[in-house]
Amino acid sequence: MIRSMTGFARRECQGPWGILICELRTVNHRYLEVSLRLPEELRAIEADARQTIAAALRRGKVDANIHLRSAPGAFGQFEINPEALQYLLDKLRAVGGLVGPIAPLSSLDVLRWPGVIRESERDLSPALRATLSLLEEALAELNDTRAREGAKLRELVVKRCELIEDRVRAVRARLPEVTAKIRARVLERVSQLVTTIDKDRMEQELALYANRMDVDEELDRLTAHVAEVLNVLDSNEPSGRRLDFLMQELNR
Repeated sequence: MIRSMTGFARRECQGPWGILICELRTVNHRYLEVSLRLPEELRAIEADARQTIAAALRRGKVDANIHLRSAPGAFGQFEINPEALQYLLDKLRAVGGLVGPIAPLSSLDVLRWPGVIRESERDLSPALRATLSLLEEALAELNDTRAREGAKLRELVVKRCELIEDRVRAVRARLPEVTAKIRARVLERVSQLVTTIDKDRMEQELALYANRMDVDEELDRLTAHVAEVLNVLDSNEPSGRRLDFLMQELNR
């Protein structure tokens, strides 16, 4: 079975952590080259995600984009750090005692102070597991898409191979007729040029000419190439490079 090197897949899922979107695009490439984009919240699974992609795809340039639209409060909430807040207030009083009254700070100014607000500990494991699962679903969809397109390409190539085989059979059937016509034409031209013909020499020349005009070997090679193309199309191994070589040989 052959697969197209180009493909696209998009999968989406939703959970308490928000909405996950995974988009995959592939184009032809000599090796497997993966460009993976993850939000910071999911960066911990980058290595696992790359391994998952490598296990599903052998070759191609892969653009994998994973987006996360977080639900409100999905990854915990902010809380005030009382130690930092008390430290800030103590320092403000100390400064006021040294320089006199200072302009009052608003609550927003206090909250902006580094360390006063801290993020409560959050559990990312459900979102990470969901991301890897979604990536596997997207890869399965991508391979299905590439397989369907590959099947269509195979059908087109097979039809063209059948046409070549038909032309080869037609040429083989006409070879005796063509050879006879060439022989008759040469004899006619020679008889118009000379009055006496050395029949033995003429037969030798005709044999040499027929040998140069013989296309049996080329037809055999063409038939072998077509058979190899059909064999490659039915193999389970990557076939792009082999088919590219065979196309060059067919064009000869």
